[in-house]
Amino acid sequence: MNAPKVDRWFRAQGPAFAVALLVLVMAGGTAGYMLTDGRGAWDAFYMTVLALTTVESPSNLSRPGQVFTVLLLLGGVGAALYTFTLLATVVLEGGLPKRFQLRRQQRMLESLSDHFIVCGYGRIGSIVVQQFRRQHVPYVVVERDPERVQAAIGNGALGVEADASREEVLKRVGIDRARGLIAAVGTDAENVYAVLSARLMRPDLFIVGRAETEDATEKLKRAGANRVISPYQIGAVQIAQTALRPAVVDFVELATSSDNLELAMEEITITPQSTFANRSILDASLRQRYGVIVVGIQREDRRMTFNPEPDTPIRPGDKLVVLGRPESLKRLETDAGEAKR
Repeated sequence: MNAPKVDRWFRAQGPAFAVALLVLVMAGGTAGYMLTDGRGAWDAFYMTVLALTTVESPSNLSRPGQVFTVLLLLGGVGAALYTFTLLATVVLEGGLPKRFQLRRQQRMLESLSDHFIVCGYGRIGSIVVQQFRRQHVPYVVVERDPERVQAAIGNGALGVEADASREEVLKRVGIDRARGLIAAVGTDAENVYAVLSARLMRPDLFIVGRAETEDATEKLKRAGANRVISPYQIGAVQIAQTALRPAVVDFVELATSSDNLELAMEEITITPQSTFANRSILDASLRQRYGVIVVGIQREDRRMTFNPEPDTPIRPGDKLVVLGRPESLKRLETDAGEAKR
């Protein structure tokens, strides 16, 4: 039996073996005192306990009884120490640290707000998490595979081993405080269930689902996904665009990459209290004040206006797609949320 198998055997069978060994020693001690000293069962058992607990041995023992006591002490104390040490190890390694970890995880989950719930930590989910981490976006991973959960935790993520389609799990990861949910679990059916559960619990939640087939795309939309992404379709389109218009693809990647420190593209939501609401792009002086370019405006009905004219009005509920330096975009986002004076 090699070392890993021995280690697994001791972890699984060690406690039972240790208890059995201690019982065997005590039974042997009792029987030994009965044979060597002619004592009754209770007296023999009592003396065995005294010997095992290193209490001073009675003085009225015969020479064979004294010899047996020495042997019993040598074997019994060792067995007792081994038993108690092994049981303490099992408690510490398998009980208390796990409880502390669960309590710490629960505190972290309770402190999350305005975060994303990433359902699944496979090839897609791990990349999504990597992007969130780079942009310092709070998130929590929900994954059923324990190995993937440990991989997520090892990479610095807050991971929960559970089924993302269950309502109690979504409550635990703070769906009532979440900013959005990413359904990227193993199969289309699981994604549909996860999206449906999340939509029933949070009608206003922004949900993105991953689909592998056209049929799954329609089902995810009916289940309540705001956006449905097909990695295969997007990958094929990206390959075609790269072959036909490599410079355009390079520019888009430059503008949307989280690693780019010189240029970034962002969406700015205009609230009814915003200083830019009900003003034109020219009146808002976005180019002059912030040095940004308004690439497009998405209206509340999701209709997109590309390259809007300077006199295009900015309405409450609009989302401005702007291009500029990261620090300028942060300043614009802050000012866009300020109330009119």
